[in-house]
Amino acid sequence: MKKGSGWSEEGERLSKKVGQVPEGSKASRFGFIAENGDTFGFRYLCRQLGVSPAGFYKWQRHKESARTRAKRKLSQDIQQLYAEHDGNYGSPRIYAALRDQGKHVNRKRVTRLMRDMGVVGKVSKLYRSKALAENPCITVGNLRRLEPPPQSVNQQWVGDITYLKVNGQWSYLAVIIDLYSRGIVGWELSKYRTADVTVSALKKALMHRDVRPGMIFHSDRGAEYGAHLFQAALKRAGIRPSMNRPKHMTDNAYVESFFKTMKTESFKGLSFDSITQLRMTLSWYIDDYYNTKRHHSSLGYTNPHEFERKAA
Repeated sequence: MKKGSGWSEEGERLSKKVGQVPEGSKASRFGFIAENGDTFGFRYLCRQLGVSPAGFYKWQRHKESARTRAKRKLSQDIQQLYAEHDGNYGSPRIYAALRDQGKHVNRKRVTRLMRDMGVVGKVSKLYRSKALAENPCITVGNLRRLEPPPQSVNQQWVGDITYLKVNGQWSYLAVIIDLYSRGIVGWELSKYRTADVTVSALKKALMHRDVRPGMIFHSDRGAEYGAHLFQAALKRAGIRPSMNRPKHMTDNAYVESFFKTMKTESFKGLSFDSITQLRMTLSWYIDDYYNTKRHHSSLGYTNPHEFERKAA
């Protein structure tokens, strides 16, 4: 490359550096060429530094170290999982998902890479419903509090209702969770907060779960659970009812935690024009994602479906 009108002061400055490149280190010379080739011309620098263009291009193709390649690949895998789970996963769940894929990775390295990449899982705000008015229907004691943690499926279920807005109007979601696997075993959505919605969720759960007499169903003291209609459904199935102690909303913390997670991961910032649209989103989140794909820290970072399958 000859000096001419296009030769800048920057080019003059860099040309002086050519003589400072250690002649004994090809890697240093190749590195200088890669850094300044756009300014000087790659072939010009190869000639000045006594290396062949073919040798430089071969080095350029293979210059990436094994560690750098591994870091780049891991970053790509992290980004893919983060996108696949819609930004819901922080580093512990990303790490667990990578291990599930058979990748031998270091937990601290995953955390550090995610921090460097600016990849952060969604953070949920603490959600706690207001205390319910005193239930004029049936109330019972907290049987679940007296029992040890469940050792298999269908020993202890918990249920609750939350509210979701559709086109400016409230709709109500009732869910039932198996405490052993944290899986959602039944759910129903309705425009009305009545015992019909809780009974429907219970019927759906009973359709595909083998329940034996004596199982506990725990809920808050709301009228939807204390209603004779719901209590009669429990009795027909041989299920023992259990309810929060008065003024102890945390007695049903597991299902409240699910609502908090669901609203943060799937509904934050969204609006729905119809209850059908909301129902489709719930079906995806509960049946196709939460139960079968989402890693749960309380289950050793596996999903409820896989946890039950391994325990069977």
